[in-house]
Amino acid sequence: TLILHFGLCEEEERPALAAKLVELIRDFGGRMTTGFVGTPYLLHVLSAHGYTDVAYSLLMQERNPSWLYSVTHGATTMWEHWNSLKEDGSFWSTDMNSFNHYAYGAVGDWLYTSVAGIDSDPKEPGYKHIIFKPLPLKELGYAKARILTENGEIISSWEFTGNGNECKFSFTIPKGSHATLYLDNEEYEFEDGTYDTVFQYPSED
Repeated sequence: TLILHFGLCEEEERPALAAKLVELIRDFGGRMTTGFVGTPYLLHVLSAHGYTDVAYSLLMQERNPSWLYSVTHGATTMWEHWNSLKEDGSFWSTDMNSFNHYAYGAVGDWLYTSVAGIDSDPKEPGYKHIIFKPLPLKELGYAKARILTENGEIISSWEFTGNGNECKFSFTIPKGSHATLYLDNEEYEFEDGTYDTVFQYPSED
């Protein structure tokens, strides 16, 4: 994960390293083995290298270690350890075992920048130029995210309408900002305002 995220390899080595990462995840039963250091970048690396399906499978995984393991065990905040509360109801530790810890909450960055698809352009900081690049998943159904900037509120949402593979998108750009939308290998430019569009994804059959 870190090699790919920080570019510690030759460009031609990336496909093989990404494939190896996916192999390791699958060998571990579709779960991750990362901790505080690698977890924040894992889903970004997968989606950046064409494995968004694997990233989503990790997001939706309920067996430990996973984000939803804690949710299905009553969590309303992020735990410090994947198994802070074990299956038998006992604590991983009674000394160092926070049930409100920031580290694995880093997945929120991927939810904003990839699932909802709101990102910033480093050449125009402060979300003066907004990058919309959502990655919808029919099984998830819908997503909506908001970011409050000095220019106003940015909103990105998508929802599968129930009409086959039809997905409705909505984007709000505050005054003083402009945006580029990347959708289905196409690029669109927008000024401030709210824009709605419907896209029909091809059937998987």
